[in-house]
Amino acid sequence: MDLSEEQIRRYARHIVLPEIGGEGQARLLAARVLVVGAGGLGSPLLLYLAAAGVGTLGVVDFDRVDASNLQRQVLFDTAATGTAKVEAAARRLGALNPTVRIVEHPVRLGPENARALVEAYDLVADGSDTIETRLAVHDACLAAGRPLVSAAVQGTDGQLTTFKAHLGPPHPCLRCLFPEPPPRGALPSCAQAGVLGPAAGVMGCLQAVEVIKELLGPPAPSLSGTLLLYDAMAARLDRLAVRRDPACAGGCRRAAAATARPIA
Repeated sequence: MDLSEEQIRRYARHIVLPEIGGEGQARLLAARVLVVGAGGLGSPLLLYLAAAGVGTLGVVDFDRVDASNLQRQVLFDTAATGTAKVEAAARRLGALNPTVRIVEHPVRLGPENARALVEAYDLVADGSDTIETRLAVHDACLAAGRPLVSAAVQGTDGQLTTFKAHLGPPHPCLRCLFPEPPPRGALPSCAQAGVLGPAAGVMGCLQAVEVIKELLGPPAPSLSGTLLLYDAMAARLDRLAVRRDPACAGGCRRAAAATARPIA
């Protein structure tokens, strides 16, 4: 697609980057990304994807803005308190970049609706806060053949990876990484354990970078097969290689043991 003069002005700093250029920016403008969760991770992620000109952004969140969200969910302001998050998000993102199409999904994502939501998009970015939702998103992406960029944050720590197990070996799936997901309620919530606002911001921004890289395609390197760990208090980033386990063959649908080793 040819870029208009307005688009060239808006995305000039992308276009001059050799990693993006005019062709890459055109790919972003044509892309459709589903963001699951408009919270601490989804807020910076959505802001940067909208600013980058990702053509269509779907936002999945059934919750309303609460005063306790404002410490880290920078997509919202105090006036948005009590408003549906997808509605407040659409308003803010539309003000930032009115050329981006925002699709509101004010629903709780689960196994019964995940596939239908995922199939309408090119890529999914998950910033949800329960293991049940994460499994539902992952399984739907695997079944639909969609890349999944997944981030998480708890306390002062974060993690990030990309799942593309639908492409086959050597790409691992979520169950290669976590063969035995913790039982429901085993992990403390943000309300119980707390979360450092800027740590969520760092992870959401890193997630936005990985989404853009996946949309641009080769030669941009993928994070598939690598788990990025962030320790905010130590100002440290670590990388772990995660291999696809042979016992998880056939689509990586079964639970399997993961083999992880530090990357030199």
